[in-house]
Amino acid sequence: MQVVLHAGAHFTDDDRLLSCLTDNRDTLARYGTNVPSPRKYRKLLRDTVHAALSTGVSDESRDILIDAIAVDGAADRLVLANPGFFGTPRMAPSGGVFYAAAEQRLGVVRQIFPRDTIELFLAIRNPATFLPALLQDTDFETLPDLLRGADPMQMRWSELIRRIRAAHPEISITVWCNEDTPLTWAQLIRELAGLDPTVAINGEFALLEEIMSAAGMKRFRAYLDQHPGMTEVQKRRVIAAFLDKFADESAIEEELEIPGWTEEMLDALSDLYDDDVHEIQRITGVQMITP
Repeated sequence: MQVVLHAGAHFTDDDRLLSCLTDNRDTLARYGTNVPSPRKYRKLLRDTVHAALSTGVSDESRDILIDAIAVDGAADRLVLANPGFFGTPRMAPSGGVFYAAAEQRLGVVRQIFPRDTIELFLAIRNPATFLPALLQDTDFETLPDLLRGADPMQMRWSELIRRIRAAHPEISITVWCNEDTPLTWAQLIRELAGLDPTVAINGEFALLEEIMSAAGMKRFRAYLDQHPGMTEVQKRRVIAAFLDKFADESAIEEELEIPGWTEEMLDALSDLYDDDVHEIQRITGVQMITP
């Protein structure tokens, strides 16, 4: 079986991808993809991982999990999503790196599913907005408190990806930037589900509807109707053009007022993030989904 783990990161798509997959559960089941409700497995998988870290994994763990969470009718590909799988928001930047526990927790998943293929899917986000979002979901009052003295300028997503690749070279990794999700949404859904690009899905433009004006969406859908058979690349170009003209600025703008962080620092973090994305694209064995 293929076990797909969408492990966040925190504060990226807010379970929208999972919701879209769930809305297409019957269609996906026909292609062998199982999308159980997160209520069935998030706590169970977390408790299983925590127990395994102290007592090890029993031979029955896999069958117990699958029997408890799987939806009848699909057995080839199991999709599990949990933005907190690698740790809590408080833990996410500990030790001056992103998700220090990632390799260890993936190791437990590897033990639970020893004969299955594990695929990791991970969205990343500009640290200039990611770190403040983490702070808001913790009991820390300031970013220096959250970072425990670490320098945010030294934190790299590529470092996390390289750690995972070194510890688990057999696990395939798919990465994308959260900022690009409106453009790559349809591909992300199909990659997670293991679907061919020609398979129709409901909610292909669900995220776009949240950030584009109603008038813009109406004109966008009319344009698609007038130009059937477009490739994914062509669709992305059209989406980009329509967003440029019809984006709902109130839905996409982020107010960044962080005590102690200057505009120059935010710009520097963003530039470093852009460089880091290019570095990830160079890592062997990693698929980077880009517009």
